[in-house]
Order: sequence, then C-alpha cells, then structure tokens
Amino acid sequence: MTLFEDKPGDDGLPGSARMYAMFATMVTTTINVLDGSMINIALPQMATTFNAKASDVVWVANSYLLAVSMSIAFFSALATRIGFRKQFMSGLALFSLASLGCALSNSLEQLIFMRFIQGIGSAATMSIAPAIIKSIFPGRLLGRILGINALLVATCTAVAPIMSGSILVTLDWSWLFLINLPLGLLAITLAYKFLPQQKELDTRPLDKSGAVLSVLTLASTILCANVFSQDSDKINTQSILIYACVAVISGMLFIKRQKRATAPLLPLEIFANTRFTLSALTSFISFVAHTITFIALPFLYEFVFDFSPLKSALMFLPWPIGIILVAPHAGRLADKYNPPIISTLGLFVFGAGIVLLNTLPDNPSDIDILWRSFVCGAGFGIFQSPNNREIMSNVKAHYSSYASGVLAIMRTFGQSLGSVLIGVMLAYAHRNNIDDIQSASYAGIEMGLWIAAASVGVAVVLSGSRLKWKSTQA
Repeated sequence: MTLFEDKPGDDGLPGSARMYAMFATMVTTTINVLDGSMINIALPQMATTFNAKASDVVWVANSYLLAVSMSIAFFSALATRIGFRKQFMSGLALFSLASLGCALSNSLEQLIFMRFIQGIGSAATMSIAPAIIKSIFPGRLLGRILGINALLVATCTAVAPIMSGSILVTLDWSWLFLINLPLGLLAITLAYKFLPQQKELDTRPLDKSGAVLSVLTLASTILCANVFSQDSDKINTQSILIYACVAVISGMLFIKRQKRATAPLLPLEIFANTRFTLSALTSFISFVAHTITFIALPFLYEFVFDFSPLKSALMFLPWPIGIILVAPHAGRLADKYNPPIISTLGLFVFGAGIVLLNTLPDNPSDIDILWRSFVCGAGFGIFQSPNNREIMSNVKAHYSSYASGVLAIMRTFGQSLGSVLIGVMLAYAHRNNIDDIQSASYAGIEMGLWIAAASVGVAVVLSGSRLKWKSTQA
C-alpha cells in the first residue's frame, strides 16, 4: 500500500512500523467513537435500572463531555513534557479501568463519577491523536491518513446504533462498557510496541496556573451551556450568570497568563498563523451546524413525520455512508491540491444538503430524505479531512500537540454550542405553540436547520478567505 511505502526524504516512521502504530491510534479512535455513540442509546435502560429521571441520567453523557472538554488543553501541554507514547498509553489504561468501573457501578452517582474519569482518560488520547498521526506519517500522506481516520469515525458512527441495539436486546447496558476492555488492551499493546519515543521533550515546568484557569474556563462554559439545554420552565438564571461570569473572568485571566508565561499551557503564537486560526474557526462553526442538524432530524422524523425509532435511524444511514465514500478521496486530493479549496467546496455541498432537508415536502418519500441526507454526509466528508490537514500542517512540528488539542477543543465546543442552540429553538417554539406539540416541534426544527445553514454560510466565507493567506506547511 502507498501509505506504507518509503520514499526518499520521508519523515515519520518507516513503512512497516508505520502500519502497526496506525493500528494503535485507529483502535483507540474506534473505542472512543463507539463508546460515545452506544452509551447515548442505552440511557433509557439506565434510567430504568436506577429508577432515575431522564434529566438525571443524561449526566451519564454530560459528565463524560465535561471531563473531556475541561482537560483537553491540559493534556495537549502535558504531552510535550512526558511524550506522546507515555500519555497515550496512560490515557488508554485509565479509560479501560474506568470502563470496568462503569460496568460494575451499582448506583447512578457511581456511574456518573466513573464516566467522568473515563472522559479524562479519553481526553488524554483524543488531545494528541492527530499529532501522533502526524509524527507517524510523512507530510505527503497527512491528508490521506486523516481521510482514512474520518472514514473510520463515520463507519463507527453508522455501526454503533446497530451494535448497541443488538447488545441491549440480549444483554444489559454494562456490556457496552465491558467491550472496551479487550479493545483497550489491544491498543495499549500496539502503542507499547510501535509508537515512537519522542526525541525532544519540553523540560520547562508545566504552567499550573494556566492549567487551573483553562479548566475553570472550559468547565464553566460547558456547565453554562448545560443550563440552557434544560427544560425552559426550569432554567436557573442565577446559575447561568455565575457560570458565565466564571467563564469570562477565568478566560481573560487565562489569555493574560499565556501572554506572560515563559512556558504557556497553550502558546498563543500558533494563532498568529492566519490560515491555522481560520481553519480552527471553520471547524468550530461546522460542528455547530453538524450537531444542530443531527439533533434536529430525529425530532423531524419522529414527531413531525411520525416515523418509528428504527426507521428514523435508517434515514440517517446515508449520512455516514456519504462520509465513508468521499472522505478518503478528499484527503488524498488535499495532499495534491490546495486544501482550503476542497474543504470550502465540501462546506458548500454540506450547506446545500441542510437547505434541501429543511425544504422537504410535507409528506416526503423515503428517497426524498435519503438522498438529501447523503448530500449532507458527502459534503461534510469532503470538508473535514482537508480542513484537519490544514490545521495540523500550519504549525511547527514541536507545536503539533497544541494544534491537536485546538482541533479537539473546536470539535467539542462546536458540538456543545450546537446542542444548546437547537435546544433553545425547540424550547422557544414550544413556548409559543404550547397546545400543538407537532407544530411546535416543526417550528423549532425549521428555525434550527436555518441557523445551521446560515452557520455553514459563515464557515464557507471563513474557509474561502484562507486562500489569500500563505500556508506555512510544517
């Protein structure tokens, strides 16, 4: 395979070692994606097991997201001190042990706590996975391998509901966590044997003050967003103000600290590269739109079109299939041609797909929905790999860990903001159509999808503007 052929001037690992190191990162990606997608489907069964309210059980998902979001920046910096290999293996071990703890939990509170620990382990690996890929493969293959990674994520996303449903029909939800153990052991073994040791580590002390401020900023932002996502009659204005104030103040102090620190947690100079900054913002906005659409469509299918949950899930399948079919090719093209051109084209297709879904007829056929969903997936698949390549290739090699962390932060916060926005739209629509749930749902969905389409429009402008700036390929 071309991915594992050596050519003169190649950096990274030699071909044979490259393959096994890639497997280590791919298995870890599989675990993270399957875990997140399958657990959400099991929340109703968990509520029954613990005799808990849905609003309480949702913290099984939220605690994981909170842990990931608040610790990504810290782990991006820590990896430059202890090395990718050591952090990657430690994160995998913590994730696997926490998975066992989740499976053995005998109370909701214990499960939520173990999910939080699991999220910390996941952040340790997610924050540096793209940087590890960059260290394994030569620059000429970066877009291609990121495209394969996008294909893997899409495949796992498509398979996860089927796997989860099959397991929950025959076994209980604890098995969704237990399957992480053999996969985690395999990934740790591969990482131990084949991930390279970093030759140069940052020997400066870790910016502890910056780490605390980053945790406060990211955690309070997520918690503030979570308050907005609650039922509109129960929104606590005081909590919103407190979280928002903590986020703003700690965020300002964090930026001030990073400008003055001799060894900052997140070197702000990486944002001096305009193409890097624009690519990060484009990623953030695209995930806002992606999440709005992904949350809105089940409501459209089940509340408005009266589809069964199974049929609703089937209507989603063309989306990951579209990503699977085009992402590897988009990554390959990004290695040969200007990545912003390809990713901007993908955003345009993605936005067109959202508009097409929002203009479905009142009684659409299955084909009407399926091909529109495919357009969205194909567009996002064309966009994501070249954009990720642009982020990772426009920083110096010793900053790759930080760029990897920024990439993960943009994705996580884009998803968080997207979920909040669609929640606000649905709450607003229900408040104004309290006697007609179906009409209220449709109104909220329609507003949400138009916001998603407008967001993609902004992302297209940002993405296209990169063309006038010179790339600094690393």
